Amino acid sequence: MKTLLLPLLVDESVEAALATAHMVAKRYGSYIEGLFIRSAPPMVPRAPVPAHFLNQYRDYWDESADVARKRFTTFMNDQNVTFREITSDATGPNAWWREIEGEADDVVGEYGRLFDMIVMARASSKTSGEWSSLYDAALFDSGRPLLIAPETPPETLGENIVISWNASTETARTIAFGMPFLKDAKKVCVLSVEGAVGGMVPGPSGDQVAAHLVRGGVAAVAETVQANGRSSGKTVLEEAERLGADLLVKGAFTHNRLRQMIFGGTTRHVLTEAKMPVLIAH
Repeated sequence: MKTLLLPLLVDESVEAALATAHMVAKRYGSYIEGLFIRSAPPMVPRAPVPAHFLNQYRDYWDESADVARKRFTTFMNDQNVTFREITSDATGPNAWWREIEGEADDVVGEYGRLFDMIVMARASSKTSGEWSSLYDAALFDSGRPLLIAPETPPETLGENIVISWNASTETARTIAFGMPFLKDAKKVCVLSVEGAVGGMVPGPSGDQVAAHLVRGGVAAVAETVQANGRSSGKTVLEEAERLGADLLVKGAFTHNRLRQMIFGGTTRHVLTEAKMPVLIAH
C-alpha cells in the first residue's frame, strides 16, 4: 500500500476520496498521486476542426484541471502532507499531481498498473456514467485492487473489516491484496450469504477462510447469514452495516457480465450503495 493512484473528476465526492486515500497513506507512509485526465480534442479525418472550437475545448479542460488540482493540493496542504514526486523509497505520506491527456479508461487501466492500489470516489448522480467506465478499466485492465470511497469521509478505515466471501477466485485475490489491512484490523468477519441468487460458487467455506487467516495472524471469525428474500448485494451491505464494518472486502464480477446486466449484480449494487469504503479486485 505504498503507492496510491487517485483519479479525480470535478465532483462533490472528491473530498471523501481524498480523505480515504489520506487515511491509507497516513497508516502506511504512502505516496499519493492525484491524477487528472484530459480528453484529447475530437478529430475527424479530412475534416478541419474550427480553431475557436479547439480553443473552447482546451479552455474547458484547463479550467476543470485547475479546479481538481486546487482541491487536491489544498487538501494535502491542510493535512501537512509533503508535496513532492518520489523517485526512491521515502517515508510518507507524500503527494504529487499529474495530468495526462488521453482516453480516461485507457489511462486508468494502463497507468494504474504502476501503483499498489487505485483509490476512487463513489459515483454520484452526475458522474455515474464516467465513474462506471473508470471502475471497469481499473478492475479489468490495471491488475490492481480498487478502493472505493463512500459518499462522505469515513471516520475510521480498516479497524472492523467484513469480507464478503462467495468462494470465488476474485474474492480470494482481493483478500490477498488486502492482507495489510486484514493484519492490522481489530476484527475481521468472513461473511457468507446463503439462499441468494448469484451468491456462493463452489469453493472453500467461510470457516476455512477464517482458519486460514488466523494462521496468518489475522483476528478472523466466520459467519453465515440467510438472504431471506434479499439480493446478495443488499444482504452483504445490510449485514456489513449490522456488524459495524468500516471496510468491506469483496471480489468483483464473479459472474459473467451478461448475466450481471440481465439479473443485476452484487458488484454494481455494492459500488453504488455502500456506505463504507470497499476494497474490490477482479
